[in-house]
Amino acid sequence: MAVLTWDALGQRFYETGVDHGVLYIPNETGEYDNGVAWNGLVGVTETPSGAEESAQYADNIKYLSLTSAEEFGATLECFTYPDEWAQFDGSVELEPGVVIGQQDRRSFGLSYRTIVGNDLQGNAYGHKYHLVYGAKATPSERAYTTVNDSPEPITFSWEMTTTGVAVPGFKPTSLLTVDTTKATPASVTALLEALHGTAGTDPRLPLPEEIMAMFAGSITEVTAVEPAFVAATGVITIPTVTGVRYRRADTNALVANGSTVTITVPGDTLIITAEPVSGAYDLSDDSDDDWAFTRTP
Repeated sequence: MAVLTWDALGQRFYETGVDHGVLYIPNETGEYDNGVAWNGLVGVTETPSGAEESAQYADNIKYLSLTSAEEFGATLECFTYPDEWAQFDGSVELEPGVVIGQQDRRSFGLSYRTIVGNDLQGNAYGHKYHLVYGAKATPSERAYTTVNDSPEPITFSWEMTTTGVAVPGFKPTSLLTVDTTKATPASVTALLEALHGTAGTDPRLPLPEEIMAMFAGSITEVTAVEPAFVAATGVITIPTVTGVRYRRADTNALVANGSTVTITVPGDTLIITAEPVSGAYDLSDDSDDDWAFTRTP
């Protein structure tokens, strides 16, 4: 056995900072497929609760100990927030610039980055990405004060509660954390392309099952097949390809594999795009990912 040592060179780790906040808007199926940048993020305070002991007594002794369910909550503080945040803060814009409050609050997803540093590389050592699922914000206090000789901008703050999402083989969770100092670079790259988007894909928040596949090294390379098209009738037939899904570029709506889309007006053009169905798949470098179809006039 090795002798224990303390504070060895390169082993003095710390965490600091918070940035790269992203708000994710869930669609009607529960996928977080639309992400927007959150500028002005000041801090995120993670506040788990529960996991409290409930002692049980029998035979004049402490017979066993039960633990209550653990829940995840957080407090988010910022200087500003994206326009899309209104729907999660119980606000609705009636007309441009006219907003009412006390409306229904939707659930949302969130990601943010913190810095992992050490004594050799400082803040350049690495990062942690924190992914939050099933969050809801509670009403918050806003203190407006007069401008004086020591002006400070107002900070907005919300407390968040969460409802966990499924994790295969484990209990549901509301928080997933990725440490770039331990994960493989290729897996981190795949995650960041999903979280922050690419030139051809929108940012989104993958669910834990997909992230498990990303970091298990089980990413499968696939090639998108061009949809069949009859110019005279305007009918586009979407192929069925494992690991690939298709969208209409005009509405960004998914088009089911094996279904058809019809261009009804002669001379009109419709673009169909292809993308991996999840982080477990990746389009090959030589695979096309968009096609333009024009119905014959």
